[in-house]
Amino acid sequence: MALVDDPLIDEAGFRISEATAGDFFALLKPRVMSLVVFTAFVGMVAAPVTVNPLIAMVAILAIAIGAGASGALNMWYDADIDAVMSRTAGRPIPSGRILPGEALSFGLVLSALSVMTLGVLVNWLSAALLAFTIFFYAVVYTMWLKRSTPQNIVIGGAAGAIPPVIGWAAVTGTVSLESLVLFLIIFLWTPPHFWALALFKSDDYAKAGIPMMPNVAGQASTRRQIFAYALILAPIGVLPWVLGFTTAGYGIASLALGAGFVWYAWKVLRMTGDDRVMKPAKALFAYSLLYLFAIFAIYLADYVVGRALAIGGA
Repeated sequence: MALVDDPLIDEAGFRISEATAGDFFALLKPRVMSLVVFTAFVGMVAAPVTVNPLIAMVAILAIAIGAGASGALNMWYDADIDAVMSRTAGRPIPSGRILPGEALSFGLVLSALSVMTLGVLVNWLSAALLAFTIFFYAVVYTMWLKRSTPQNIVIGGAAGAIPPVIGWAAVTGTVSLESLVLFLIIFLWTPPHFWALALFKSDDYAKAGIPMMPNVAGQASTRRQIFAYALILAPIGVLPWVLGFTTAGYGIASLALGAGFVWYAWKVLRMTGDDRVMKPAKALFAYSLLYLFAIFAIYLADYVVGRALAIGGA
């Protein structure tokens, strides 16, 4: 019998994992997953069909698992750069709490489980969209775009924008203009949201060698692009009302939220070169999170209230 001095090495010479359930949960990127689930739920509820509660629960669970699988695969591949960034150094893999092979296996198993569950128990269109989302985020964005182009967030944002389309497809078996408008809102929201973060975390990205926009094009160009996206996003956020998908209540609220986004982006555009310049970027980053949640929450409330009034007046 071999003598083992290291308590984390077994008799066969393999390292023993110290991972806890909490560490594996952290691999799922729960904050990102919660946003994915919420936007998918809005797409599901807004669909003009009567939703079977059991099917809806299965679909949401599968979408949540698929989103978590994407996060695990992202953390597995990005462990090397996560280790040198202060924002991510405490994640389970770079901190040594989870072995890379464990994270990879975990992500692959969850990917297969989520797609097969959605396909067999719900429908194969939504399953195909979920499979595409996982592949796009884990392979196209994480393995290719993130390390090769400053447009990584622009193109890669498609993965985070698909959940409402998946939710809609799960209960209707189709993809509609309404679900694509919800996709477009998230897609256009993603660049200014992440570029605001990149402005005050540019040193981190530089250390990791990630070509984020401020590190490649400079802060001035990034600020201009953030403002340009804000000008495009604001009217797109109102588009559901313009197209007749919602009431004027949503339209007014989305106008106000869009104006707020433009205002915060304007403050970023006007930033100077002193040590306080990051405050507007941090404020925009925080507001952008509020904006997306509020837009979808109001969209959901508008639909639920409208349906209740229609039923009450019948």
